[in-house]
Amino acid sequence: MSRTLPPKEQQIIMMHASLITNVVHAVQHPQLQDELKRNLEVAREKGWGDLVDKIHSVLGGSRDENLIKGLDEEDAVILRAILSGIQNPDTLPKPDQQADGTIAAPGLAAMIQAAQSGDVQAIEVLGGMAQQMSTVGGEMARVGAIFKKLIDGERDPEILTKGMGTQAEQLTLSILEELNKSIIH
Repeated sequence: MSRTLPPKEQQIIMMHASLITNVVHAVQHPQLQDELKRNLEVAREKGWGDLVDKIHSVLGGSRDENLIKGLDEEDAVILRAILSGIQNPDTLPKPDQQADGTIAAPGLAAMIQAAQSGDVQAIEVLGGMAQQMSTVGGEMARVGAIFKKLIDGERDPEILTKGMGTQAEQLTLSILEELNKSIIH
């Protein structure tokens, strides 16, 4: 039962590709679990306790879809991707894949628009993504840093891309293009 994921879910999976693939690889290769569990404790300290508990259940052998119950939207998408990756490794995201603005921009623009209209889940997802992007650092940290400005309505490319490298600038311009498309339609 293959399905195309909504852009919002695709974006969440792309942002957490490394975690998703690391968990699946640790399930397949138990010798990797000790290092993963140490990294999960760092994630727990950063407020990801519910997801970490569910990942520990998966590492312990649980594959029950009911594990998703009680998780927020972002955590549920991550756990679903892990369970899917265990069943079919071909569904795993590529953690080393560079963010492609043509893929990421529509999903980010949709979340920004939802956040602007007061969608609490979209605000939480964007906040979580911005935090993750900040942790990763580099160009993606610069993109994450403009989410609030975009939600607040800033659309000036010169202001938004100031100090960005090529990749971050291209992604930002793609997001702006998507946001402008929705205004036109």
